[in-house]
This record gives sequence, structure tokens and C-alpha cells, in this order.
Amino acid sequence: MLETLLARNIAWAAARNEADPGYFARLAALQAPEFFWIGCSDSRVPANVVAGLDPGEVFVHRNIANVVHSADLNLLSALEFAVETLKVQEIIVCGHYGCGGVKAATEDLPHGLSDHWLEPIRRLARAFAVDLAACSSDETRRDKLAELNVVEGVKRVSETPILQNAWSRGADVRVHGLIYGLKDGRLRDLDCSTGPGHFVERTRP
Repeated sequence: MLETLLARNIAWAAARNEADPGYFARLAALQAPEFFWIGCSDSRVPANVVAGLDPGEVFVHRNIANVVHSADLNLLSALEFAVETLKVQEIIVCGHYGCGGVKAATEDLPHGLSDHWLEPIRRLARAFAVDLAACSSDETRRDKLAELNVVEGVKRVSETPILQNAWSRGADVRVHGLIYGLKDGRLRDLDCSTGPGHFVERTRP
């Protein structure tokens, strides 16, 4: 399997270089992406592919079910680097329909460490139990929960000190929520974008 992977890489690099001789030289010289993408680790949802972007145009963080944990140092480090160093102005939280992580969060089955990771999704399911109960099937209920998880992710990113400080300095950074359809390959805007001026009220001790 490894030999096959390496052989496919050689073929891909040769074809890419033949189609665009300066491609790799440009990528090596500068990383200047326009987008920071927080997405699911699902192998069917590669950020640059579904968004129609070249690798150098999107800086990516992925985890199971695109959950935004406020104490996830991996995500926060990537977010800080994107905002402070790369000066990215568009942040996208992207979930997808048919998400295995969302499905696992709705099951009364043990999933090991994933159960701890997916706890915020179960919390959302409890908070929106009435709305979710109105869905016509388990599939539509899970897809609705996937949408709610994205909206919550946008909110959580916006409330981080990283974004709050950037906005207080006047940085024009915007956060968007998208959902991807595995069945049709389409990205949909969930209309939950935030930007400069979205400040969280902090009470003094």
C-alpha cells in the first residue's frame, strides 16, 4: 500500500509540474492562504477539493465532527497562527451531512475517547431536543444536529480571545458556517456569519 501511495505521488507531481511548471516553486516560496478552514476529519471532505481551491489557498484544521472545543490547544494554536501570522480574513467552520461523529454522539453505545470529544454535540442535542424531535427521520435529525454543531462552532470561534483581540484592534476577520452535502457535493451557507463588532461582554471581577 505504501509503495502504491508513493508511486501515485510521483505521477501526480509529474503531471502537476507538466501542467504548471511553476506550481511547486510558488507554493514553496510563500504561504498566503485566504481562508482558515475548521472541518471534519472525514476522508470524503478534503477542504481544498470541495471548495475548489489550490492547497496554498486554504489553511486547514480538522478533527472528528469539526467540534470547536474552547480548550483545544491544537485548534487554538492553528487559529492564532492563521489570524496573527498568516493574516487570514475568512474563517470557515464546515460540517457535513452524514457525519459519523454526529451519528456517534446520538447513539447510546460506547465509543471510547470519542465519547468525551463529542460531548458538546450531545449537549446541543439536549438543548434543541424539541426542534430535533420534529424532524421526520433519524437521518434528517442528525443532519439538523450537524448544522447546529456548525453554528455553535462559529459562535465559539468568535468568542475566543484570539478573535476578540483581533477585532478590538480593527482586524477585518470574518467567521462563516458552511455545511457540505456528501450526496451532491454542494456547500451551503448556514447564514450564521460574524465579523468585526461581534464582542463578548465581559464582567469585571
